Amino acid sequence: MSLIPFDDRDGTIWFDGHLVPWRDAKLHVLSHGLHYASCVFEGERVYAGTIFKVSEHSERLAASARILDFEIPWSVAEVDKACNEVVVANNISDGYVRPIAWRGSEMMGVSAQSSKIHLAIAAWPWPSYFSPEARLKGIRMCWAKYARPSPHTAPTGSKAAGLYMICTISKHAAERAGYADALMLDWRGQIAEATGANIFLVRNGELHTPTPDCFLNGITRRTVIALAEEHQIKVVERAIMPSELSTTQEVFICGTAAEVTPVAEIGEYQFKVGPVTRMLMENYDKLVRRGGKSKAA
Repeated sequence: MSLIPFDDRDGTIWFDGHLVPWRDAKLHVLSHGLHYASCVFEGERVYAGTIFKVSEHSERLAASARILDFEIPWSVAEVDKACNEVVVANNISDGYVRPIAWRGSEMMGVSAQSSKIHLAIAAWPWPSYFSPEARLKGIRMCWAKYARPSPHTAPTGSKAAGLYMICTISKHAAERAGYADALMLDWRGQIAEATGANIFLVRNGELHTPTPDCFLNGITRRTVIALAEEHQIKVVERAIMPSELSTTQEVFICGTAAEVTPVAEIGEYQFKVGPVTRMLMENYDKLVRRGGKSKAA
């Protein structure tokens, strides 16, 4: 399959307050964000020209930056406006939006308090993270080699670029072994998340999901919990050990990119794509295409 490089495309990117030609959105090789991971980002989905929960993403971007000890020099409302401008400028109907903020090249070293903070926003068409076939029959997952770190050792409450290094390594290993993704444990040996999505277990009609104390409480995760409660499904957030998968009937992962995706296999454990997963998948798909408004709204 021929890939279209992301640095050689038509379109425009919002870069430090201005829409610029796609190929001109460049940064210097000595940018602090590249060398020291002083960089935060968001991933947002566009459905029928509308960004799903754009303000929640912009708020999290700003919060992530503060955790990494810098302020984005644009307000949440201004970031919202810029994201929407990029979608319109690139004529995106169904796609993906990537805001990213980082420290520039004024200082090179661990300390870079005088470096300029940059913000860029790109958008491109993107129909689905996993294939439609995989979403119907469930994806296969293996176990990740690396564990999610303790919040005492990393800024786990942020969507920071550096925290995804172990995700890339784990997903590459999974794909080479014939799997779609990998399940990560945390430093205590408890179930944490997939490489880019939260996880839910269906046990006797209830939803069980790990407490997000060392990984992101995803926007899609919170949306799924609200949908479940709207349909009178009990949601339990707690510590979950891998052995509990042996008595679990259904499993699915969820995230902005993954949406709601059933899981058929995790290592030695196998699952059916059952009624709870199908209902939540269908209702999530309906929700995002009506602009994120619930039936009660």
